[in-house]
Amino acid sequence: MKSDASLRQQIQLPNAWQLVKLRDVIEEALPGFAEGKRDAEGIIQLRMNNVNTRGYLILSEYIRVPVAQNSVMKYQLLPGDVVFNNTNSTELVGKSAVFTGYSETIVYSNHFTRLRTRNKQLYPNFLAAWLLHQWQNKVFQNLCNRWIGQSAVKNDKLLELTMPLPPLDEQKRIVSGLNEQMVAIEKARLAAEAQLTASNALPDSYLRAAFDSSSARAWPKCRLGDICEVVAKQVDPRVHEYGQLPHVNGENIESGTGRITYLKTAIELGMISGKYLFEPGDVLYSKLRPYLRKVTIVDYRGVCSADMYPIRFDRTIMEPQFAAWMLISDSFTKYADEQSRRARMPKLNRDQLFSYKASVPPLDEQREIISRLDKLFSASKKLNELLSAELVTITILPAVLLGRAFTGGI
Repeated sequence: MKSDASLRQQIQLPNAWQLVKLRDVIEEALPGFAEGKRDAEGIIQLRMNNVNTRGYLILSEYIRVPVAQNSVMKYQLLPGDVVFNNTNSTELVGKSAVFTGYSETIVYSNHFTRLRTRNKQLYPNFLAAWLLHQWQNKVFQNLCNRWIGQSAVKNDKLLELTMPLPPLDEQKRIVSGLNEQMVAIEKARLAAEAQLTASNALPDSYLRAAFDSSSARAWPKCRLGDICEVVAKQVDPRVHEYGQLPHVNGENIESGTGRITYLKTAIELGMISGKYLFEPGDVLYSKLRPYLRKVTIVDYRGVCSADMYPIRFDRTIMEPQFAAWMLISDSFTKYADEQSRRARMPKLNRDQLFSYKASVPPLDEQREIISRLDKLFSASKKLNELLSAELVTITILPAVLLGRAFTGGI
């Protein structure tokens, strides 16, 4: 255990700051109570899901429990109380937030410890921010006792933690500055998430423009069974020749885009059950209802799981890439979903697949659509990657700010 002097030297605290044990600046650390019953006329009880990982109380949903008046008096939350999530999964134990008040009385469960500070020494909001910083640094994850399904941080370990303590006015100034910057970061995060959501919706909009337009509805129709076949030659992946081939299943196809997220051989994946052999140019379609938008076109020989159809199209009528886009269009997905619900098993059977009447434009027009969609999907992927990177950057900013706050950098 490092001494306070070595800790001070390590984190280079300003001269006016102290290093204190949490127990020396906490007036009370009281765990809550367990209550399994519900009462629509009862008292709101704070549970684990009411504190998020950004240090905010979430009261949009809550439960009400029957509570005796003496327990209400004992476990009621008052403005300035800090709630510490003492029991949760290992990754989430230690979430904390400051209670700022509510229009009704609120008590808290035994998954929380209520911390009341010595107000002349420790500002509650400063404590809540510091606890959030410790959670982000996995302090509580390393400190907790672990059982199957949950972990817990006991009071004695929590109160033995050492924290930096500036003068009270300085604590309030730091919290004020943090709040302003955190609000700005939260706005930026929400905006980035909205942009990413819009970006994720672009592929579907491109497919609708291609396959559900007025011009598409005028294309000649053709029964799929007349222009394709399911090539389902079953092979044993334990045979070296087949075990060395790439293995594809619905789980490693990115829904709606046809991108393979990872690719390994059947041997590497430890596959032992029979698989379907596919050839370059085949379209792999996931026939199970949960994965109906998982389709890819392959340019290599390999094996796929039995929950997929290797489909080979007549190239004099339909280009495989056009077929792949068509199979994840809204119109076909709606058809496949409705048909698969009628089957005894939740999947699209061959007769249902072959019965679909596809709109088939001339090959030249198919190639134009393929070229256009390829460019649009490629641009969409780049935009998605940029927005995802931006969101990651925004997400780590609170930790950076908190790190500065508790070393005198704000």
